[in-house]
Amino acid sequence: MLNVPTLWTAFVVNFLALGLIWAYVMRSYPAFAAARFWTGSAFAAAIGAAAAMLRMATDSLVPLWIGGTMLVFAACVAAMGIKEFYNEPVKWRGTALITGLMFAGTALFLFGYDSETMRVVIYSLGQSLPLALTLKLLMSKHEGRVSPGARLAGLVSIIILTIYAARVVSKLFGGEVSFAHFNAPQSIMILALMFLSMAWNFGFLLMAIDRLRNEVADLALLDDLTGVGNRRHLLQRLTEECARSERNREAFALLVIDLDGFKTINDTHGHAAGDACLQHFTLMAQTRLRPGDMLARTGGDEFCVVLPASTLREGSMIAHRIIDVCREDAAACVGADVPISVSIGVAQWTSETGIFPDRLIAAADHALYVAKKEGRNRHAVYELSPPLVPGHDAVAELPLRKLAG
Repeated sequence: MLNVPTLWTAFVVNFLALGLIWAYVMRSYPAFAAARFWTGSAFAAAIGAAAAMLRMATDSLVPLWIGGTMLVFAACVAAMGIKEFYNEPVKWRGTALITGLMFAGTALFLFGYDSETMRVVIYSLGQSLPLALTLKLLMSKHEGRVSPGARLAGLVSIIILTIYAARVVSKLFGGEVSFAHFNAPQSIMILALMFLSMAWNFGFLLMAIDRLRNEVADLALLDDLTGVGNRRHLLQRLTEECARSERNREAFALLVIDLDGFKTINDTHGHAAGDACLQHFTLMAQTRLRPGDMLARTGGDEFCVVLPASTLREGSMIAHRIIDVCREDAAACVGADVPISVSIGVAQWTSETGIFPDRLIAAADHALYVAKKEGRNRHAVYELSPPLVPGHDAVAELPLRKLAG
């Protein structure tokens, strides 16, 4: 049978190892705030287990009382880390309340009225409450899916809650459950809880890896200068929209935007001014887009806007809005301010586009070329026409539908 010293030593080593892992994560990713709570939780649990080990050197139950309080505090701090991970409000009030009630309750039934049954009930409730209060967060969908790590942590929480409930029921009905002297079943239960706590933290690690991986993926799809999507993100979105339109036969529109005379701005005012113009245009354009529209910078001074479920007419209206805001901004320029003007090409997905976004981009590029020939702050609208000969490139002969300022 596993003895008490061995179990408590294993607890200390286990939580120290977890604390070192989380400390490394916290140091490596300072912006990952949840790691701070999980680091603190692991070290607090290690301190609690170490305090409980002092029971071996004395007949007093005070070490178990202090150690149990620290373990409940550790569980509460871990729950705070879960809330922080999901951007929920994190308050110390709940942690202080649960820990304080556990501390006072066990003291009452240790020094005031000696009742091991009540001590087991109070400690089990103190450990269970933080897990129960965060279980919904772990098992609910976030951004349309449940993280595998969160699901693992949630399932482990359910198992731990079941063990605590079984221990309370057993104690209430006269079972041999004791924190001071472990029998064989109790030792196995404690060992199981230790490994479950490791699995619980492993679930948190998987949550962290999943979050960091998604952040890296997002950064790979963003333009460093303007913060909007880059060319890779645009092509990914266009491919998705083309596939959706191919299935549903619902059109969408694409704007290709080019800043007029951008090379002159760079040559005359410097590249810093050029970068500022790109950032300023990004902000202006976003004020004229609808929820769900996607703005991307595809390189240099060229931008694209994907307009889901939109016709040429709606695409033309959005182009008008962008041109109008540029004109209004240019009219308000004073002193060293650099006015911005744009040319826009508009194209719409048709059945001839199919699942090939490059055909739609080529159509919008043709419209952009026509708009630029007509002067500043203009837009042209094109529509893909069906091929006259099988295998003929439908983009090669694009009729001009509309040219407007």
